[in-house]
Amino acid sequence: MRHPILISLCVTGVIALSACEQSTENDVDRAFQSINVVDETNLNDVMLAAADPNEAVSYFQRAVGEKPDRIDLLRGLGKSLIRAKRHTEAVSTWVKVTEHKDATNEDRVDLADALIRNNEWERADNILDTIPPTYETFKRYRLEAMVADSNQDWKKADSFYEIAVGLTTRPASVMNNWGYSKLTRGDYPGAERLFSDSIRQDPALFTAKNNLVLARGAQQKYSLPVLSANQVERAQLLYTLGLSAIKQGDTAIGKGLLRDAIETHPQHFEDAARSLSALESNVSN
Repeated sequence: MRHPILISLCVTGVIALSACEQSTENDVDRAFQSINVVDETNLNDVMLAAADPNEAVSYFQRAVGEKPDRIDLLRGLGKSLIRAKRHTEAVSTWVKVTEHKDATNEDRVDLADALIRNNEWERADNILDTIPPTYETFKRYRLEAMVADSNQDWKKADSFYEIAVGLTTRPASVMNNWGYSKLTRGDYPGAERLFSDSIRQDPALFTAKNNLVLARGAQQKYSLPVLSANQVERAQLLYTLGLSAIKQGDTAIGKGLLRDAIETHPQHFEDAARSLSALESNVSN
């Protein structure tokens, strides 16, 4: 009489064991899926930060081909194309990102950035106009300033540059851009001030140093300002200043600066030597 009870208990035990095994398998599957997501996220970050840009493009192109609805993969492809300087392709990719149902204002800013890099200023302006004014980021206002520059709307450019400077803890590059804007307008003292501010923020930013020399040269200030520079940089700055002097009509000063550049450079300074030779040849003729 006990056998049916024993059989029933055994069957119940088998069912319970089977349920436990199934539950365990589901837990394991979920755990592996979680690990895979983490691994993929880490790999995406590595490809964006450290990989060769074109390798990163290939990686994200494969990933997007397999999972075309993943907006994070589309963003990765867009950023990689920008890094690889493949701007036309980047524009197409960022258009797809902005058409995605999960697109954000940041994505629209990135599309505007790609358009500017591709020299499509009017389209970039139109995209920026679609972003609400309440969305305030450094990158948005830096791009707004650049577009205003391209339209020669100097008042708006100055306003946007000022806002952008206030929205970042690393304003050196935007100060340099703002200074170059002033330089193109002929506001040389304003440009000199901004380039100096940029160098104070980032003493390693050589572009700002070179632009500072251009601004000083335009004012016929032919001495190098006090700044940190190695021998090669100092030679290049003297060369820039020499060319600026020649452009201003101060040929004798320019020739002296070119000679200084050649003597300062630790190796043969081909560009300066060629410029000096051409200048002396023209003078003798």
